[in-house]
Amino acid sequence: MATELKVLRDKIDEVDKSILSLITKRLALVAEVGEVKSQYGIPIYDPKRESEMLALRRSEAELAGISPNVIEDILRRLMRESYQNENDKGFKKVYTGQGSIVIIGGNGQMGRLFSRLFLLSGYNVKTLGSKTMHQAAEVIADAAAVIVTVPINKTLDIIKQLPPLPKECILTDFTSVKQLPLQAMLNQHDGPVVGLHPMFGPDVPNLAKQIIVYCDGRESEKYQWLIEQMRIWGANLYPIAASEHDKCMSFIQALRHFTSFTYGVNLQKEQANLEQLVALSSPIYRLELMMVGRLFAQDAQLYADIIMSSSENIELIKRYYECFGQMVKLLEQGDKDGFIENFNQVTKWFGEYAQRFIKESQSLLKLANDNRP
Repeated sequence: MATELKVLRDKIDEVDKSILSLITKRLALVAEVGEVKSQYGIPIYDPKRESEMLALRRSEAELAGISPNVIEDILRRLMRESYQNENDKGFKKVYTGQGSIVIIGGNGQMGRLFSRLFLLSGYNVKTLGSKTMHQAAEVIADAAAVIVTVPINKTLDIIKQLPPLPKECILTDFTSVKQLPLQAMLNQHDGPVVGLHPMFGPDVPNLAKQIIVYCDGRESEKYQWLIEQMRIWGANLYPIAASEHDKCMSFIQALRHFTSFTYGVNLQKEQANLEQLVALSSPIYRLELMMVGRLFAQDAQLYADIIMSSSENIELIKRYYECFGQMVKLLEQGDKDGFIENFNQVTKWFGEYAQRFIKESQSLLKLANDNRP
């Protein structure tokens, strides 16, 4: 038996080596694609091409007797690597005028990420920080765009400290709230203004498929080159009014982060055994626990600022607290019919999104299970 296994495993090893060779060839071709895209200013992420290619490969896999999901999983992982390789080749510079990109907070993690992207696109990048703000007038004098990416609690003060900007210079920010910073920028600068919110952290390997929200301030035609530059980097740009953005962020950030925070606090107070929770967790609970643990691996000040950034956030959380109490009463009263009625009402409200989310979550659950030690 041992001899037979060795022979078979040796053959598998040879096949694996062939796979590695093919992957190397594929990545080399991707590198060439990246050079062409860079030359002509084509975004690194092409959703139509990706969708068509995956559909074709799934069909071919099925004809070959292979699970379409297997080939899609493999290709999606390769594409993530491919986007990184294309990212390293640089990007076409959209802006044809003179002037530098000034990033206030450029030494922070998000500032460094975007500094790198602008440099890869051929821009002259300058940075300002708390120790160099006294040089702002000199640094900003030739700016084509000024980006404010500092903690939420400092954003408004930094905007108000800005010296006069060149007339055609774009003033923008990366803050996760938009109404107040946008108004502050409009008050400070008479030229083009746009509010930006990158919906990702600074640890992303590239911007392929990442979402950047933008809220119009003034003279949209003059900041379009910046929007287009970010599209070339691979980002999906989503326009929305500042007021609507902040309403959405109350749910996406403030309420979500607060519930994770509270759940973590409760785990600590209950002295739950994390080792046992991880060992016994289903893939879905493991993902949920990972999201809670991820929160507490980051900056407490950041999340306090996000959650407490507006009175609207606090009111939303208070309404959630009241709703939570009402659902607890159902349990205390043993009201199973009431529980089921509420459950079914929410199911109806989610509509087709419920089934869509089941499908989308399946790949995440498989990945969580694959990564178990």
